[in-house]
Amino acid sequence: MSNLPTFSDVLSAADNLRGHAVHTPLITNSMLDDRVEGRVFMKAECLQRTGSFKFRGAYNALSRAGDEGRKRGIVACSSGNHAQGIAEAARLMGQQATIIMPEDAPLLKKQRTARSGATIIEYDRYLEDREMLTQKHAEETGAILVHPYENHDVIAGQGTVGLEACRDLQQLGLEADHFLVCAGGGGLMAGITIAAKHHFPSVQIHPVEPEGHDDQRRSHIAGERLGGNVNTPSLCDAILTQMPGEASFAICQGQLSDGLVVSDQEAMDAVAFAFHELKLVVEPGGAVTLAALLSGKLHVAGKTVLATLSGGNIDPPVMARALDI
Repeated sequence: MSNLPTFSDVLSAADNLRGHAVHTPLITNSMLDDRVEGRVFMKAECLQRTGSFKFRGAYNALSRAGDEGRKRGIVACSSGNHAQGIAEAARLMGQQATIIMPEDAPLLKKQRTARSGATIIEYDRYLEDREMLTQKHAEETGAILVHPYENHDVIAGQGTVGLEACRDLQQLGLEADHFLVCAGGGGLMAGITIAAKHHFPSVQIHPVEPEGHDDQRRSHIAGERLGGNVNTPSLCDAILTQMPGEASFAICQGQLSDGLVVSDQEAMDAVAFAFHELKLVVEPGGAVTLAALLSGKLHVAGKTVLATLSGGNIDPPVMARALDI
């Protein structure tokens, strides 16, 4: 696949995002380190603007659309986090955004998407094809389609998560042995792969996915993109996709280590751990990396680990369930 983003594109995105996106911290916890017998540094994108890393890619893409975006409008498909990122970036730039959003998306994500001024068009994720619906809207209205992970500028923007994490770790005099990434369509994973492999060529990058939705893991084993089981519900809604992105798959092919899979219960246990021990609000899909570490899915004794906490947009009832209250 041609015209894939490079490290220079990630650097350009970082310049573009300066003063707009939050440089999120690396969070450590002695209890977690003791439990895994290693050193874990969690990139807290739950503290990012709009509550997830998605603002980075959205802002980078929409800022480059500029006047054309204001003239034609923006359309995107998302279960919530990309939706919020697009909606807020569009608000900041005076662009009108329309989001194709599953009807069962978390209420909090719908409310915040609407709050930023976007128009929401709902669909049935189990019966309708969001890609087709989004493409049809773009063709009928002339709106610019900004895909959540099949977009050069979006991937470069997400890569700034890895850029910051690696640079901050280097400032501590450390080198990452493993980088665990919450994986859906693969935009975040692709961007992080570009940045992390530049800084730490030997780092092992692991996609982490919900049980029954491990299409990234299966695809990279097979060497070709394989569809996911979208008809099985999961609390990790933020990282459920029909198939790995073509661009992200091309970027990550041959670059990844073992994929890790966690259950919904393990993700919920990680949500509770983050709340009680890290004092962070993290949604299930954004906590799968922490879940993989807590459940021993990867042996990291004596190793230095980076892990994304990719989002914190969790509905109160789900948080209450995680905390058993």
